[in-house]
Amino acid sequence: MIRIRKSAERGIYDHGWLKSAHTFSFADYYDPEFMGFRSLRVINEDVVLPNHGFGKHPHRNMEIITYVMKGALTHGDSMGHTAPIKPGEIQYMSAGKGVFHSEANNSQTEPVHLLQIWIEPSMNGGEPRYEQRDISAKTVDGQFALLVSGDANEDAIQIKQDAKIFAMKISKGTSAKYELETTRHAWIQVAGGEITVNGKTLLAGDGAAVSEETLLEVQGIGENSELLLFDLA
Repeated sequence: MIRIRKSAERGIYDHGWLKSAHTFSFADYYDPEFMGFRSLRVINEDVVLPNHGFGKHPHRNMEIITYVMKGALTHGDSMGHTAPIKPGEIQYMSAGKGVFHSEANNSQTEPVHLLQIWIEPSMNGGEPRYEQRDISAKTVDGQFALLVSGDANEDAIQIKQDAKIFAMKISKGTSAKYELETTRHAWIQVAGGEITVNGKTLLAGDGAAVSEETLLEVQGIGENSELLLFDLA
């Protein structure tokens, strides 16, 4: 079963300096039909204008992943990390028992376009953690690149949840398959372009909840399409 969440159906807000689309209920946006999916709690697609950003604010008990498609987002936190996050990189912050951070677009001319993802941890508390990786060598056309995993034995950022995140860039006419265990679920988020999943068309900003499917067949329809796949317990 595949349930499509169309881009235009999301909670869409224009704050002037920030344009944000909430796949799931977030802040002032509430949709009882979309409170999250399994342990996946937030997917916000944000466009931040030049010389603007999110001031220092707290988080706790959440696994936070930032995926930038265009521009650069500068992160700073109470653990002492300060770094720009650019396309071809992924950033992870485990908020644990509590952390403060800020995010800013320090460019004077270019907006930054990103996905911010929250996953509920399997256990609360603990010391906050931070990791940032270059994933550009992993993202090969038509191949699922493992970025995040709850399994410490895999070559990925380890998070505190039984979940995996894959990224894929897929060109027009290219196809790829992903085998999903019978007890698992998946969420697919299209970051750009146009794809089909088991024959269903998804455009940029669309998402799809997948349950009771054991094989996902992805086809690139648009030019330079990009997606994230979440494999969830």
